[in-house]
Amino acid sequence: MVPLCPIFQQDPYTMSKGSQLEGYCMDLLSELAKKLSFKYNVHLVKDGSYGRQDESGAWNGMIGEVVRGEADLAIAPLTLTAAREKAVGMTKPFMQTGISILLRKDISEEAGFFDFLTPFSVDTWVGILAAYLGTAVCFCVVARLSPCEWSQPQTEKNSFTLSHSLWYTAGALTLQGTGPHPKALSGRIICCTWWLFGLVLLACYFSNLSTSQGSDSNSLMVKGFEDLANQQGIEYGTLSGSSTLAYFKNSNNPTYRKIYEHMERTKSFVSSMDEGVRRAKEGNFAFIGESVSLDLAVARHCELIRVHEVIGMRGYSIAGTLGSPMLKNLSVAILQLSEAGELSYLRSKWWASSCMADPAKASSLQPHSLKGMFLVLALGLGLGVLLAVLELTAKSRNGAGEQRKSCCTVLSEELSQRFRGTTTNEKRSEETDKEKA
Repeated sequence: MVPLCPIFQQDPYTMSKGSQLEGYCMDLLSELAKKLSFKYNVHLVKDGSYGRQDESGAWNGMIGEVVRGEADLAIAPLTLTAAREKAVGMTKPFMQTGISILLRKDISEEAGFFDFLTPFSVDTWVGILAAYLGTAVCFCVVARLSPCEWSQPQTEKNSFTLSHSLWYTAGALTLQGTGPHPKALSGRIICCTWWLFGLVLLACYFSNLSTSQGSDSNSLMVKGFEDLANQQGIEYGTLSGSSTLAYFKNSNNPTYRKIYEHMERTKSFVSSMDEGVRRAKEGNFAFIGESVSLDLAVARHCELIRVHEVIGMRGYSIAGTLGSPMLKNLSVAILQLSEAGELSYLRSKWWASSCMADPAKASSLQPHSLKGMFLVLALGLGLGVLLAVLELTAKSRNGAGEQRKSCCTVLSEELSQRFRGTTTNEKRSEETDKEKA
């Protein structure tokens, strides 16, 4: 016997292509026919309906044809429900779906006062502050230690005071540049290391800032049904007379009841899936529907996005006559196709996205690690301070031979003049300048 299979035209399950039919359900039917070695005939459902039971208990649509014996199998996105299970036989689900929310990507939260700090974590900001203070202190110390930077501490005034070091370090970090610049090799090593650190830091900051400003599901104001129910700025609705509406109507969950009452009060229903997608694209409207259908809308319309939360999980199954031995074999074949990854392949084939990924945005999503740059900065600061100490030691050794003193004694005197006597020497220099004036 050749099974008669009514079909329902709906993208991407069953679609006309010339004189042929294609789509997810047609591919699924073909795979099942290969596994179970049967042939089939398909025809469009007469009344263009999936199947609903009227008040007298009679079924219409695809389910009605199977009940009346006009068809053997109904292959379409038929939701597995208790009422249908009583009227016809249903196989194991070939696809899982649920209820979710569709809206525009640019419906996001209001910007906060400190959103400019979001590119880096708190630990990173603390590390940057510590690096800034440490570098400024190293500038100040090296400028006092190095004789190439401060050759005559008795008479010369040191330009790299702590306040100037802080100012110079801040200017270098913001790429503004402030003078005077270090003259000694030790100071220039610290300066170059800090410049490199600043360039990498700014590049990471602006890259992460552009990523955090991007429109994705993490920045959405509505992340789930509770957020949707507790806000007033976005209108929302679902398909009129759909099973999705019945789910909210019959639910005892306070949040879902609140959503239903709002939709019933505002009459924010849509007459078709296309209308719901169109209103979501126009903005300020959230369309509630089956997640599988919403995923297809996201794949076709790049400005839309589906929230992560999915409720009311259910399955799509193939319907057959009650007691048909073929249903058991079909269920086993569906499970085999699922285990072999064939169902996943068909899903990816017919739900393929037409949106082109932005290469710049894809690269900016890579996590930036500044651990290496902090290490390079620490090595640069250490090398600069070490060179300054060596420069001062070399000068002390030369002076020890001329003064006939030990190197340690001369080095101790130099350190005392450069650190302890700094304030006194600067005051003396100022007094001398006043007397000359």
